[in-house]
Amino acid sequence: MIRELHEKLINKEITSVQLTEQYFDVIEKNDAEIGAYLTLTKKLAMQQAQFVDEKIAKGESIDLIEGIPCAIKDNICVDGVRTTAASKILDNYIAPYDATVIRKLKEYGAVILGKTNLDEFAMGSSTENSAYKITKNPVDTSRVAGGSSGGSVAAVAAGQAVWSLGTDTGGSIRQPASFCGVVGLKPTYGRVSRSGAIAMASSLDQIGPIAKSVEDAAIILSRISGQDLLDATSAKSSDKKYEDYLTGDISGKVIGVPKEYVESLEGEIKNIFEKSLEKFRTLGAKIETISLPHSQYALPTYYIIMTSEVSSNLAKFDGIKFGMRSDDNVDSDINNENGLPKKLLETYLDTRKIGFGDEVKRRIMLGTYALSAGYYDAYYLKAQKVRALIRRDFENAFNPPAGGVDYIYCPTAPEVAFKIGEKSADPLKMYLSDIFTITANLAGVPAISFPIGAISTDGKDLPIGGQLMGKWFDEEGMLNCAHTYEINTKK
Repeated sequence: MIRELHEKLINKEITSVQLTEQYFDVIEKNDAEIGAYLTLTKKLAMQQAQFVDEKIAKGESIDLIEGIPCAIKDNICVDGVRTTAASKILDNYIAPYDATVIRKLKEYGAVILGKTNLDEFAMGSSTENSAYKITKNPVDTSRVAGGSSGGSVAAVAAGQAVWSLGTDTGGSIRQPASFCGVVGLKPTYGRVSRSGAIAMASSLDQIGPIAKSVEDAAIILSRISGQDLLDATSAKSSDKKYEDYLTGDISGKVIGVPKEYVESLEGEIKNIFEKSLEKFRTLGAKIETISLPHSQYALPTYYIIMTSEVSSNLAKFDGIKFGMRSDDNVDSDINNENGLPKKLLETYLDTRKIGFGDEVKRRIMLGTYALSAGYYDAYYLKAQKVRALIRRDFENAFNPPAGGVDYIYCPTAPEVAFKIGEKSADPLKMYLSDIFTITANLAGVPAISFPIGAISTDGKDLPIGGQLMGKWFDEEGMLNCAHTYEINTKK
C-alpha cells in the first residue's frame, strides 16, 4: 500500500494534503465507534503534507514514506503533543521532545495524523485498561481490538491510517494484529531505539510497525531502526533496506514448530494453523517439530520480570516532577483530613491512588513484592535464571551442533478476539492471551504476526494470525518468509 500511494504522489494523481484530508475524513466518520485515537494532530499533519507537496512540485525526489499518513501509539513522545500513555497521571503532559523514532520519521517526511489509544502504560491485552476509552475491533465492534497497541492496530485495520507504530513488551503489537487481521512486527531487542518511549519494562519493550502488508512493515522498519546514543541498549545496524530482501523465495528454509505451543491447539484454530503449515511446504520450506522445553515457565517468568521493571520504571510518577498531582485542583496543599499541609509521602500516595488505574496498581504491587527484601532471590532472581534457560532453548533451536531451523512458527494467539468485558474480571485469564508471544520478548528475538485465516463467529469472519520468530537480527529473513506466505495466499 505504501508503494502504491508513493507512486500516486510522484505521478501527481493525488497530493499529500488530499491524502491526509481523506484519512481525517475516515477518522471523523468512524472513530467515534472504533475509539482508536486519543489525540489528533491536524495542524502538524497538514504542515507536513504541504511541505511534501511543495517538494514534489519542485521536482524533488521523495522517500517511500514521505507524505504517507501514519498514527503513533500514545506512549511514544511527539514534541509539543499531549502524550498520556492512556493514564490520568499523564493527562496534562505535553512531550518536550521527539522520541528517536519520531525524529527519524519526521526526517523521512512521514505525516503524523495523531496519537492512538492503548492499555494504560501498555499494561493489558485488550485496550480495555485505558483511562479514556475502550478501543473496539473494526471487524466486530462487540469485541476487543487486543492490546496493548489496540488503538494503533485498529487505526490501520479501520482505514484510519496507512500504517502505525506500536510498542511490544509481551505481544502488544502481535496479538492485536492477529485479532484485527493486519501485520504486526516486533523487531529484535535493540534493533530500534526506545528513547522517547515511556518505559514499561525496559528489558522487554520494543517499538515496531503495524501495517496492511509485510512489505509495508519492512519499509517502516528500514526507517526507524539503527543504533542511537540516547539508548544504550540499541545495537549497531547496517542500515539495511528490509524491503529489498523480500524475494518471495523460501525454498529449502527450515521452519520449526514447537510442540509445546501446538499440543494444546484444537478446533478451527488448529485446522487453520495446519493448513498454513501445508502452504509453507508447498512454497518449498521444510517443517520440523522442535522443542522449547522451558517455554512452560514463560508466563510466570514474564510476569515476575515485567512487573518488577514496572515497579521500578513507574516510581518516577509521584506528582512532583511532571504529570498530575493529587491536589492540582485546589488552591493549596492544606487539604489533608486534619486541615494541615500535606506531607510529601501523602502527596505521593494520593497522586498515585488517583492517577493510576487498577491494572497498573496491580502490577506495581506484584513487582514491588517480587523485589522486596526476603523475596528477591525467590522470585526475581529465579525468574532471570529461567529467562536465561528460555533464551538457551532458542539458541539450541536456531544453532544446534548440527543443522538447526531458520524460523520458529506458531499461532500468534490461542484464540480469536474475545468479547469486550469477557475477561475483565479475571486478570489471569487475560494474561493467558499472550502465552504464545511472550517468549520472543524474553529471548529478545524478532517476531511477526500476519493473517493466516479467519473463523466465522456471530456472522463475522474473525481473523487468526500466524507468528514467525527469527534469529537475532535476522529480520530480513523472517520478513521474507512471512512475505512469501502472504503474496501466495492473498486472493
